[in-house]
Amino acid sequence: MVTDYLLNAFATLFVTIDPVGLAPMFLAVTAGATPRQRRKIAVQATLIGGGILLLFLVAGKSVLKTLGISVPAFQIAGGLLLLMIAVEMVFEKRQKRKTETAEKAMAGHHDDLHGVAVFPLGIPLISGPAAISAVILLSSEARDAISYTGLIAVIAIIVGSCLVAFLLASRIERLLGETASMVITRLLGVLLAALSVQFIADGVASFVKGGLASGIT
Repeated sequence: MVTDYLLNAFATLFVTIDPVGLAPMFLAVTAGATPRQRRKIAVQATLIGGGILLLFLVAGKSVLKTLGISVPAFQIAGGLLLLMIAVEMVFEKRQKRKTETAEKAMAGHHDDLHGVAVFPLGIPLISGPAAISAVILLSSEARDAISYTGLIAVIAIIVGSCLVAFLLASRIERLLGETASMVITRLLGVLLAALSVQFIADGVASFVKGGLASGIT
């Protein structure tokens, strides 16, 4: 069970964050930077993005409780959000949106190159709404300390893969090419669609179960 949970967590976060797909965005927002500057920006961006994801991992449930939002409700809402991302990936719209975000960031941060480590790299390209939603969803499904610790490790691995993708961005872009990137993105989009539907189904099932329990009592 724990292994299945961690594999599901890895697949969900990897597809949602898409470290390989962030490589071209990194090159775009760091245009004109020296290799040393790019390394520094890559480290800063991954630390910021990873820190935000871990923050919501720890405090996500408390935030939901404070706002009076049930876990099943968030499962359904988060699943719908991830499904929208999946549709964008399948129909090649997500990359366009990411490119526009990167271009806007460059227009607003041309005098401060290191500002792009915060926006748009750290937020929202690494720790965007979909990734934050996925982390809260996955944390709500962690049944024990082992699963919770494993989820922290999964987040660390995914964020670490973002760092590797940033550092090898030029090579990744040359290696994959436009056609291969398109195929991979669409395949990952289908996978994310299936995972998001599962989140929605689990949320609906929990709602029905909770309603039946209330009716019985």
